[in-house]
Amino acid sequence: MQHIKELLTKMADDDLIIGHRNSEWTGLGPILEEDISFSSMAQDKIGHALGLYTILNTELKETDPDKFAFHRKETEFKCCHLVELPIGEYDFSVIRHFLFDHAEKLRYESLQSSSFEPLAKFAKKIHGEIKYHIFHADSWISRLGNANEESKSRMQSALNYTLPYAFSIFEPGEFEDRLIAEKVFIGEKALQVQWLEKITPIIEAAGLKITTVKNPTEHYGGRKGLKPLIDEMTEVVRFDETANW
Repeated sequence: MQHIKELLTKMADDDLIIGHRNSEWTGLGPILEEDISFSSMAQDKIGHALGLYTILNTELKETDPDKFAFHRKETEFKCCHLVELPIGEYDFSVIRHFLFDHAEKLRYESLQSSSFEPLAKFAKKIHGEIKYHIFHADSWISRLGNANEESKSRMQSALNYTLPYAFSIFEPGEFEDRLIAEKVFIGEKALQVQWLEKITPIIEAAGLKITTVKNPTEHYGGRKGLKPLIDEMTEVVRFDETANW
């Protein structure tokens, strides 16, 4: 079951880390509504990570979710480079939110028919939450892309910077062929094609342009560990690792 463990781990780690990053907007959003929205979505992401870590624990005999999330070595984390990046300015965070959540929505839609039943059930369960995330991302892409020239320019610059990193979402794992053969998952290449087809018309409707990414694999490698973000994220739990939190 190593192939399923790898898939669940990278999905859970992506959600945990982007949830951690998005939570940093709490108290800093441009309007009060965005403080609430980003905080709520960050909570959802961490909840999704917990659900996946729980499947790893109950179905694949991995350690309990808290230990798995906070006590691994940094080289054992499987998240992509996109989710690791600091929140930056709001334009970047909105673009990252848009690119990541569209990929995640398509991923979970495909997983609703996964041959691994616990994952299929989980994908169906959280579908509604991800639909809200997509609605939020699409609304802000349109709102900021179709605003004044400064707003459009900032959003285009953020898209140009972020898009190459977004391809790291689709970095294939060691067991990709087996996942596809056993109908656990459609595979990262197929998902990437769906994602580009989905996001392109939305971006264009917002008055923005998708630039050609000459080397989509440029930012691969994130699924082999991260640091110093782990030190920051686990600061409290490392204060007393024997405590009953």
